[in-house]
Amino acid sequence: MNSHRVRTARAAAAITAALALGLAAAPAHAADTPAGAPAALGTGDLAAARGATGAPAVLDQLGHFFARKGVPPTQRLGISAADEARAATAAAPRLTGDTVPVYTLSAGFVSGRAGAPVAEVEFTATTAVAADGQRASVWAARQDSGWRVVNIASGSDEGDYAAEAAADGGTAFREPQLDAWYELKDGRVLPLDDEASRSVGAHGSTVAAYQRLVQQRYGDKLPGSGYDAAGKAGGFATEATEATGSAGNAGSGTRTASAAPDRTAPLLTAGAALGLTVLTGAGLGLRRRRTARITY
Repeated sequence: MNSHRVRTARAAAAITAALALGLAAAPAHAADTPAGAPAALGTGDLAAARGATGAPAVLDQLGHFFARKGVPPTQRLGISAADEARAATAAAPRLTGDTVPVYTLSAGFVSGRAGAPVAEVEFTATTAVAADGQRASVWAARQDSGWRVVNIASGSDEGDYAAEAAADGGTAFREPQLDAWYELKDGRVLPLDDEASRSVGAHGSTVAAYQRLVQQRYGDKLPGSGYDAAGKAGGFATEATEATGSAGNAGSGTRTASAAPDRTAPLLTAGAALGLTVLTGAGLGLRRRRTARITY
């Protein structure tokens, strides 16, 4: 278990992503639907994602990301633009480690579709390191028949958990509604962080038991359900909306620092769920953990 783990904040256009999955609301019984293994991402795709991540424009934005040290571009740093530019250059960001596929709990697995994998590739992640030791995770997703960088987040959860699971012969995946990371190995779902331990116990569970668990959590919240029809399928709900009983930030693609995860959110899978701006020139969509999505 990684003691240095930084808790992540995930927000996306959840309704759109969920409807795109086209799943029935009623789950099947786990015993009747053996789960398939997660599909691997080809080496060509990983190489293309790595190439997009190492583009000069992305490295330049990584420099500014590190230079700001958590301060969103919408807020003043207290230093001049020239000083920020110098700090960005001094950050000298470099990519380290492998580019890894990031697997997310599959909606087909939750719905009970026969043979559906436990998790599916959502995006790739590559760890970047600054000269002062700061780390960030650069996400790339397939768009328009190519791979493009869609997000930068502080820390290196994605790469760290992928490496930890791979060293044990398993595959890491996340359950974004709980911000929990698991390892899938030999027909069992094992915890990689505290949230996952609280979810399946310190020793994990069988895949079938985990499927029953996530069906209980999300089976009545898939497309076509009453939860969906009521417009409650937002990715996150703020404290204010929870107090008034209103829906969360459905489809906003943003989350403020004071917002709390809606742990009954629908599944967020595939690139469409990211709801982020491609990192090209001035049209940047950067998000940091614990803060709102940042747009230049």
